[in-house]
This record gives sequence, C-alpha cells and structure tokens, in this order.
Amino acid sequence: MKISEFIDPKGIKLQVALADQNDAIDQLIALHDSVGNLKDVAQFKEAILAREAKGSTAIGNGIAVPHGKSAAVAKAAVTAITCPAGVDYKALDGKPSNLLFMIAAPEGGADTHLEVLSKLMTMLMDASFCKTLVEAKTVDEFLGLIDKKEAEKDAASGVKATSGNKKIVAVTACPTGIAHTFMAAEALELKAKELGIGFRVEKDGSAGAKDPLTAAEIAEADAVIVACDKNIDMSVFDGKKVVLASTKDAIHTPEKLFEKAETAAVYHHTGAVTKKADDSNETLGRQLYKHLMNGVSHMLPFVIGGGILIAIAFLLDDYSIDPSNFGSNTPVAAWFKTIGGGAFGFMLPILAGFIAQSIADRPGLAVGFVGGLLASTGATFANPGGAIPSAFLGALVAGFAAGYFMKWLEKVCDVLPQSLEGIKPVLIYPLCGITVIGIIMCAINPIVGALNAWISGVLTGMGTTSLIPLGIILGAMMATDMGGPLNKAAYVFGTAALAEQNEVGWMIMAAVMVGGMVPPIAIALATLIFPKKFTVAERKAGPVNFIMGFCFITEGAIPYAAADPLHVIPSLMVGSGVAGALSMAFKCTLMAPHGGIFVFPVVGHAVLYLVALAIGSLVSCLLLGLLKKTVED
Repeated sequence: MKISEFIDPKGIKLQVALADQNDAIDQLIALHDSVGNLKDVAQFKEAILAREAKGSTAIGNGIAVPHGKSAAVAKAAVTAITCPAGVDYKALDGKPSNLLFMIAAPEGGADTHLEVLSKLMTMLMDASFCKTLVEAKTVDEFLGLIDKKEAEKDAASGVKATSGNKKIVAVTACPTGIAHTFMAAEALELKAKELGIGFRVEKDGSAGAKDPLTAAEIAEADAVIVACDKNIDMSVFDGKKVVLASTKDAIHTPEKLFEKAETAAVYHHTGAVTKKADDSNETLGRQLYKHLMNGVSHMLPFVIGGGILIAIAFLLDDYSIDPSNFGSNTPVAAWFKTIGGGAFGFMLPILAGFIAQSIADRPGLAVGFVGGLLASTGATFANPGGAIPSAFLGALVAGFAAGYFMKWLEKVCDVLPQSLEGIKPVLIYPLCGITVIGIIMCAINPIVGALNAWISGVLTGMGTTSLIPLGIILGAMMATDMGGPLNKAAYVFGTAALAEQNEVGWMIMAAVMVGGMVPPIAIALATLIFPKKFTVAERKAGPVNFIMGFCFITEGAIPYAAADPLHVIPSLMVGSGVAGALSMAFKCTLMAPHGGIFVFPVVGHAVLYLVALAIGSLVSCLLLGLLKKTVED
C-alpha cells in the first residue's frame, strides 16, 4: 500500500489561513468527516484533544501531526493542510506550524496501516521535503511529492544500520506508537549517519516492535539509547551503558543523546523496567490514576470471565432442590460455579499486584499479590488464617502500600555492595516486602472488621420500626464496597432476617438483593448512554454487567468503582438506596438468599420489584453521567 492511498484528494486543503490550534483541529477533522473517514465526529475529536493534553503533537520545524486512535474512526486515513503564514500549535520549539497532517486510526483489528503511515512520519523529518509540500500549489502536486519521496524511501528500504567505528543501538516508543516513535527513530538515524556512528534502532509502534534488536547487536553495542515515553523491558540491556530519554529529546536534540552515550552509566538490571521519561512532569493525581488503571485493566478479565461462568451456573441450576445452595445444586451448575468462583478469587490479588507493579515494577508484583490475597482472606495478627476481609478497598491499600514500599526499598538497597546485586530480586525484595505487607494488612483488616460489627449492630437495632429507611441503608451498603465488609454486613443481616421465616425478614432480603443488583446494571446502562465518560476498555466490557447485575453479582461494578471511586461509588449508593427503599415501600418479599433474576418467580410483588430495580438502576446511571468526567482514551 502507498501512503497516498490513505489520503483522499478531497481531504487536502492548501494555502489555508488558520486562526489558532483549535481552528486547525476543527478543519482537519472536518476534512476527515467530509470524505467519510469518521463514524462519530465528536468522539474522534475527544481522542485528538486527549492526545494533545498529553503534550503538543507539533514537533517543531513547522510540522504538526495530531493523531488519534478511536472506535469513532471508520477507516485509517490522513488529512492535510498547508498554512504558509503558520499557526501557533504550541510547538516545542515555539515556532508556528505550516504543515499539518491529522492521522485517524481505527481501534481494534489489524494495525498494518500504521506501518505505512509510519513511513510518512519519517519522511517529515526531511526539512527540504516539508518545504516543497508547503509550497505546493495543487493537490495533485502535493500528492505527487509524497509519492516521489515514498519511492525514494522504498528504494532504500530494509533494516537501517549505519556504519562507523562506534556502535550504538536504540529503542524508541511513544504511548500511541503512531507518530513520535518513528520520527524519533528517523532523527537518531539521520544524526548517526552525520556523525559516522554505527547505529540500529528498534521502533516499538502500535503494531508491535519493528526492526527488533537482536541479542548479538545489543552485545556488540558500545551504548544503548532508550528514547521512550512508556515502559519497556530493560532486562536485555543489563551491563550496557544506557541513556534514558524521551522521544522529544530524540527528535529535537539527537546529537546530545549520542554525546551522553560516551559517558553514560552502566545499567544493572534488578527486575525493573524503565520509567517513562516524562513521569516527573506528571501530577501526583495523574500518577496515582495511572497506577490504579494498571491494576484495574489486569483485573477486568477475571471479573468478566468468572462472573459469566457464575451466571451460567444459576441458569443451569434447579432452585427447588435446595434454595440455600442455589447455583451448586446440580453437578453441571456446580462445575461452572466452582470455576467461576476460582476466577473471582484471583480478582483482588491481581488488582493489588499490578498496582504495585506499576509503581515499583517487577519487585512490587509479588508483594502486591500477597497484599491483595490478605485483603481477601482477612488475615489479622490474632488469626492469620483469615477472619475479617477488607475486600477491594483493602486491595487498593495493599497495592499502593506494596508499590511505594518496594520503591523505597529499592533505593535503600542501592547502597549495598555490588556483590549482593544478584540476591536482591530473589531474596531481599520478596522477603522484606511480603513481611511488611503482611504486617500492614493484619493491621488494616481488624479496623475494617470493627466498622463492620458496628454497622451490623446499628442495623439490628433498627429492627422493624423503620423499614423504608432500613431499605435505603441496606441498599446503599450493598453498593458501597461491592463484596467488601459493608456489602457483606448488609448481606449477612439479610440472610439472618431470612432465617426468621416471616414477612419482614423476606422484605429485608429482597431489599438487600435489589440493592446489590443495581450497581452492575447501572454501570452497563451508563456505558451505553454516556460512552464519553468511560474508557474504550470499560465501554467494551460494560454490557457484560447486565448479565452480572441480573445474576446478583455486584462485583461486576468493582473495576469501574476502583477506577473512579469518588464519583462512581456515591452514584451507585444512591441508586441502590432508592431501589432498596422502593422494594420496602412495595412490600416486596424474597425467600431465597441469592439468585438474582432467576428467583424472581418466588418474589412477592415481582412486577413492582422489577420497577424498583429499574428505577434504582436509572438513578445511578444518570448520576454517573452527571458526576463522572469525560475520560482520555
């Protein structure tokens, strides 16, 4: 495929006057829309602005390459504008931009188009070529210049390896892997050729690593330049002189990176991966969010896979055999319930482990896993075998505590003799880390347990005198920590009331279950009605929560609550409280402790129970749309 195949002639405007950066973005997007490249203009613009929020895509030298990868893109394409007078696009060199390309990349599917588009990015590193594009008078001339330059590139295609006495290798990578990865590589290649340095570069693009370095090339290199804006595996560079930089450094000051390679320190791998070069410029809130999302994204498959298997168990089971054991009464149902429950069991360790890994890299992983497990089992000093689970809130604490402790421990261990370097990752880090996280979690779990006991006492004291307020409280508790101590306190109170075998007890159980069904259903509705409030991964997983909600698997909402607790949890609590109150007001009754929609046939006033569920879910959905902020995909 040729680059020009991605550029519709009607998607090019020459000799344009642009007011500012926003005007440039709007006009470039309008060109995409006019030739049918987009499914949703507003959604694609969000992706473009989200990328600009991370740093201007104007790389300097008069060039700007805004780009976005989004489900709103119908097909991979490029639009272009030339602006001889220039426009302030907040370029890194402070100069106006007069040549602007906007790349629209579809989400999912093959990324082969990105390899073709990467060629355009490298071509833009040629200042004389860019000058001819800006001076082009017709669209045909503009496209002809691109075709000619591409033919020259193809003639010199192959893995570039400039020759010279010194040998340096490099890796370039940016978060999206669309533009800066390849421009940084091209700038380094051009400078290496100019300086007479033997050079090879690996490009870690959106479609994967291109021209990967071999072990022999790394071994023979005098130094390594890592110009990356995301984490990469550093183990292959152990014992080599390494320069850490960003893609911006490589694009604008490649010569300085080669100079630093002369005196770079030798890198010793301790199980860690590189930090993004621009981490120091991130706010604390942004860093915490990044670590949190690393845990949530890894946890999501366990929640979805396990939850669906549990739902299948309810679907295949026979409620009449033993209502108290619904989901495991038949062998087939029990098989699905056991496998699904096993997957669920990994949920909290995975959450905590990958939060810790994001903070402290590999040394934090095992420590975070153990912390998440202890949050799940409820270990205490008096009963290390488990007694008072702190659930997903405890797992969040475990993840961050493990990560920051291990990060501190790594710095402390830097003063140890070089002879101990090999035992740090296999002995010192795991032994000290797991011991400390054990102490932390045994201290946290009893505090949560005391809160749990107090709440149970309050609920018992309310008795039957205030059923509607009790419904509000029970419903809200079911949505507070979704499987955690507060949720369990409400559920245990409901099952205890159920044991009384009277109408009030059955009403309490009904309020408990409907409160637990609301969070996943509300999440699923919100991802459909307010897609801009959720990440792409969250939107894709959203509809699965309909299944979990109808099966009374409240935990389906955990990844969403963990990602944005300050907005999501209050929204869900209100809706669940409303559903609990309505269930009480309608005098709905439930004689089963579990089952979701599968036990609705035995619910008293089943139609009104559905009404309570629908209203509560809708209330939470609307609050999510109101309170949650628009996310950056």
